[in-house]
Amino acid sequence: MSLDARLRESPVVASAASALAGAPAWIVGGAVREGLLDRPVTDLDLAVPGGEDDAARAIAKELGGHAFALSERFGTWRVAAGGAGFGVDVTRLRAESIEADLGARDFTVNAMAAPLAAASGGEAEAGLLDPHGGRADLENRTLRAVSPSAFADDPLRVIRAARFAAALGLAVEDGTARSARDVAARAAEPAGERQLAELGALVGGPDPVRGLEVLGELGALEVVLPELAELRGVEQNPYHHLDAYGHTVEVLERLLTVESDLPAYAGEHADAAAAVLAEELADGLDRRTALRFGALFHDLGKPETRSVNDEGRVLFLGHDRAGARIVAAICERLRASRRLRGYLELICLEHLRLGFLVHERLLARRAVYDYLDATEPDSLDITLLTVADRLATQGARTRPEAIEAHLDLAREMIGEALAWREVGPPRPPVRGDDLAAELGIEPGPELGRLLGELAAAAFTGEATSRDEAVEHARRLLA
Repeated sequence: MSLDARLRESPVVASAASALAGAPAWIVGGAVREGLLDRPVTDLDLAVPGGEDDAARAIAKELGGHAFALSERFGTWRVAAGGAGFGVDVTRLRAESIEADLGARDFTVNAMAAPLAAASGGEAEAGLLDPHGGRADLENRTLRAVSPSAFADDPLRVIRAARFAAALGLAVEDGTARSARDVAARAAEPAGERQLAELGALVGGPDPVRGLEVLGELGALEVVLPELAELRGVEQNPYHHLDAYGHTVEVLERLLTVESDLPAYAGEHADAAAAVLAEELADGLDRRTALRFGALFHDLGKPETRSVNDEGRVLFLGHDRAGARIVAAICERLRASRRLRGYLELICLEHLRLGFLVHERLLARRAVYDYLDATEPDSLDITLLTVADRLATQGARTRPEAIEAHLDLAREMIGEALAWREVGPPRPPVRGDDLAAELGIEPGPELGRLLGELAAAAFTGEATSRDEAVEHARRLLA
């Protein structure tokens, strides 16, 4: 299917054209690129000579959505189309003409445009603006900067180069790679939230492992994520076949495998697990992408905690707590939300817990409760991470039966985690003031401890009524 056909079939293109009624506007960037790759055009970037706010409001009215300012600096408004499944960004031209605007963009494959009116009328092919050879580069699978100063103009483009190279399966052209490496030391200069957005797009893309490789080849990995780069060369014990960095990358690869074949790892709960991973978590990231960050960050505490005991065994005692502290610093630097920071810290703190429980099977209900209580509200995510972590641990001393035992326990815990999510955390069968009166104790830490124990007893079935809860609390006090 040709570009014009792809644009004509897109409901968002038709709606935007109808809303703007022939006013000057150009489809730019990703929508043109996706159309040339013969992919459906679901999201739309428009460039207008001015009045971007009015244009966005008109499109929002047509789509039954709402418009809001996204970036005052770049003159960008976003149209959220509700349940329509697509969105529109409207940006003021960054130069005096569309041609000059395209010349200020990052890569040739993103520096193409089609007049909106022509696109909606089926003449997009004839109206394609491609002054920098983006179409040929797309066909030749090449990522090329629009100008020699592209990276100096915005160092964030070094991260974008890795992102687009991985997502589109492009090779970075030699001159572009040299320019990127020349500027890589500045890649962490842009605002933290901009870095996080680009890293999120890279990590959440179709080939995040390749994205990390390119980021390293361009010299930017140690600049934007130095804590991750520091895992290189950190040797591990014989249960691992790779150094800490290689293991981390393999955990990410294994997580991608788990994502793509959830029935194999979540069993009958695969559909429910997929629905949870698709939920939006924070900072524009869904849980699936946030969990990929968790895979990259879960062992960041290993370099500073590595030790060798008298028997020559390599240990990483406390790397879970050290990792959580390092993650907090990364999130502060990238201006991540409190929710994302808490999520990634919890993964670091608890990624070892399920592995310790493998040796206790069959699990007592109290052990299940303690695991879910410690890992909520992200028990499912952490459990899936442990699966990827276990699959990536394939050293000389690794026993296949130990891996299978972990996978079996994880399937069981996934079901428990989903049930916990559905009904919410268990509650004590008696109110705190009622219990305090029955036991003759004052409100305080002791009462809080008893209520926590009663919640656990309700989960395990030891105390499911008020009277049973009071008696259970008396025994605990005694």
